[in-house]
Amino acid sequence: MGKHHQVFRNYRQEQRLTQRRIIVAALFVLVMVGVLMARLFYLQVMQYDLYQTKANENRVMLVTEPPPRGLIYDRNGIVLADNRPIHSLTVIPERAGNLDELQKKLSDVIDISPEEWENYRSKLKEYRRPYQSITLKSQLTDAEWAKVSVDLFQLDGVQVEAQLTRFYPYGEAFAHAVGYVGRITSKDLERVDRLAYQGALFIGKTGVEEFYEETLFGKPGISKVEVNARGRIMSEIERQNPTPGQDVHLYLDARLQQYAYDLLGNYKGSVIAIDPNTGGILAMVSKPGYDPNLFVRGISVKNYDRLRDDKRLPLFNRALRGGYPPASTIKPFMALAGLEYGFSTWDESYYARGYYQINPNGRRYRDWKRTGHGWIDLERSIIESVDTYYYQLAHKMGITPIHTFLSKFGFGQETILDLHGVSSGLLPSNEWKMARYKEPWYPGDSVNVGIGQGFMVATPIQIAAATSALAARGKMFYPRMAESVSDHEPEFEEGNPNLHQIKLKDQRNWERMVTAMKKVVTDSKGTARRLRGTDYEIAGKTGTGQVFSLQEDQEYDADSLDKRLHDHALFIGFAPADKPKIAVFAIFENGGSSSKPADLTKALFDAYLYDDYPSSYDYFTEGRR
Repeated sequence: MGKHHQVFRNYRQEQRLTQRRIIVAALFVLVMVGVLMARLFYLQVMQYDLYQTKANENRVMLVTEPPPRGLIYDRNGIVLADNRPIHSLTVIPERAGNLDELQKKLSDVIDISPEEWENYRSKLKEYRRPYQSITLKSQLTDAEWAKVSVDLFQLDGVQVEAQLTRFYPYGEAFAHAVGYVGRITSKDLERVDRLAYQGALFIGKTGVEEFYEETLFGKPGISKVEVNARGRIMSEIERQNPTPGQDVHLYLDARLQQYAYDLLGNYKGSVIAIDPNTGGILAMVSKPGYDPNLFVRGISVKNYDRLRDDKRLPLFNRALRGGYPPASTIKPFMALAGLEYGFSTWDESYYARGYYQINPNGRRYRDWKRTGHGWIDLERSIIESVDTYYYQLAHKMGITPIHTFLSKFGFGQETILDLHGVSSGLLPSNEWKMARYKEPWYPGDSVNVGIGQGFMVATPIQIAAATSALAARGKMFYPRMAESVSDHEPEFEEGNPNLHQIKLKDQRNWERMVTAMKKVVTDSKGTARRLRGTDYEIAGKTGTGQVFSLQEDQEYDADSLDKRLHDHALFIGFAPADKPKIAVFAIFENGGSSSKPADLTKALFDAYLYDDYPSSYDYFTEGRR
């Protein structure tokens, strides 16, 4: 039998161990409570302001309300861009439930196109405030509004909202000048204050609407609202009403604009009228135009494709971007350049044959009059538009003096102050040709530029601005659309002055050139003699721009050519010649005879100077405010 050992427990030692463990645990708990209390003190006291703000941000939200957009008026108070109330069908997705079921219910009430549903689905993917409504169908008719109102009780999340939308009462004739607003895209938001445009639907896309966007938009209203945990607005705490956008008053004359558009008939082209005393644009027409109202609430794919694919290019702004050979309208400026640099005089005679040659056996540059003009001087070269005179003058000058002088009138530059998307055209030079073609400038290149052909390309706004400067005897105003913004003259960037003076060595040359241009109309051989018989004097110059180059001995036969190959018809003029109130440039694309733009210009002069418009234009007075 083994020996057993009896083990005795040390109760006192176990008690001391337990007590130590309790003390350590208590100390640990006390330390942790202390840390917790210190942390709570830090958060509740030291960081009170920070976390109070964060709590409020979760509970309180700032909501912006877009302001009413400023209106656009013509010089006589006629509204060219208005705001009109409409009723739109909107949906709050969080309340509407299943989209397919909603689509099925609504299809039994009113017609909603597949494109409208597609737009709605696209907007669902974009960022928006919780419980913010999305427009499904805009501009409901009275019948649609009535149908939806009857069934609203069973259409969860669907409502009819009253909204202000942009409206252009005079349509396509003003589209390229006034421009239009359209739905805001993510690209648009890159150039504006996102917070200010949070609830806005539209933004200026083109024309005056785009350039003066900041002015027309105004200042949004701000509401401080209380929201629940899901972001739904429960109550409004504080509200600051929006400030409406400022109105923009243009130099544009609405009746003159519409009249010029109509006078172009079925031709493509452009007409620009400027007040030589201010640089204000009285009319800026590009035809064909389009209905800007199509773009306001989102143009349909069908309508956009139709405009985009139209061979007449209605979306293309010919007035600002159209590149044309200035043709013989450049001759008054060429003549002044020759006088300025001593390459010609008023008294020097030149025998104008039916052609000009740089070399005796070289190419013959033909005059429009095959038999020639005989002995002429500078004034007669303007009156009869003698090509050979300007061939030889440009040959003598070379391109450098031509480029230097014509640039003073804005050729080769963006010449309008308050519209975007302007082309600078092309005023060629030695450096340009070498960079573009890796070739030197040849004498033949100068010869072509001498009559506004060859490499030279000008836009209607450039030619109109240069004509205005000629009418003002050297006062070169940069054209502009806006006369005032809420009764204040608009401000432009520094370095972009509205006026500069073109000074000639002999200032009398301005008057002598105006006299020559008056004789273009009054002389029996003047190229615009068809305009004779007015109570005021017109100074003008015709032009015929070639669309394609003729071979040396090739005859121009309009009857055998496709319409798109016909010459462009151009005219510049101002009236009254001695104290001009209006300067006009007009071009009929493929118009052939310069009589068309000349007649149009005279009609505009009569209408503007005498306030003598056809009675059919009286409806414009109804749009005045």
